[in-house]
Amino acid sequence: MGTVTYTLEAHVATIVLSNEGRFNAMSLAMWQQLAALLGELKNNAAVRAVVLRGDGDRAFVSGADISEFGEQRNSPASVVAYDRAVDEAQTALAGFPRPVIAAISGICYGGGLGLALACDLRYASKTAKFRMPAARLGLGYALKGVKRMVDVLGVANASELFYTARVCDAQDALKIGLVSSVQDDCFLHAAETAAQISANAPLTIAAAKLAFLTVLAGSSESDAEKVAQAVKTCFESQDYTEGRQAFAEKRPARFVGR
Repeated sequence: MGTVTYTLEAHVATIVLSNEGRFNAMSLAMWQQLAALLGELKNNAAVRAVVLRGDGDRAFVSGADISEFGEQRNSPASVVAYDRAVDEAQTALAGFPRPVIAAISGICYGGGLGLALACDLRYASKTAKFRMPAARLGLGYALKGVKRMVDVLGVANASELFYTARVCDAQDALKIGLVSSVQDDCFLHAAETAAQISANAPLTIAAAKLAFLTVLAGSSESDAEKVAQAVKTCFESQDYTEGRQAFAEKRPARFVGR
């Protein structure tokens, strides 16, 4: 069945996807748990950054748990319900209002790749392997997922990855921009990066994340106004005063998010 758990330490929430024996393949319950957890963390002001990882170092996520497809995707209605659960989890991840970092060790295939692409930053171990195997399985792939691939990789790289269903190693992934860097210890690097982010001004980070999401979605007048208001809030905040004072006094700023 698998589980989705998290810890919260020093403003960083670390989410662990675990399905022992199936290389952390995502069951229906796990998709649902992930969406619910992200909804909970979204409303927790103590969370300033999120790290998403698989349990252990053999796999980030090997994809959806195909072993339960006979039970969970055996009719048109159940297929719709399953796909909705996947979409809700990935949409919650992509739209999370603070930065999300994927720490990818080992296998990252199919639904795992979709989860990684929904994160803001991706760091891989040297053992990481990436694949979009939909074309080998006869699966259709939803527009949102394709758009995320294109947003991150560009049309040419996304097309090759999808059409060939080939396996990419960590260096291949780095070359096409799928990951930001390859690390000896991707978990440590992700944790350090999350800590660095969480030490910065939360309102500024949130405004930047909102702007990035707006750009990716295609800016409308109302969306642009929301970004402008978020920027205005930064300038009116105590943190802006604190940031200027800390800079003048040559000391680390102590940001509180208001």
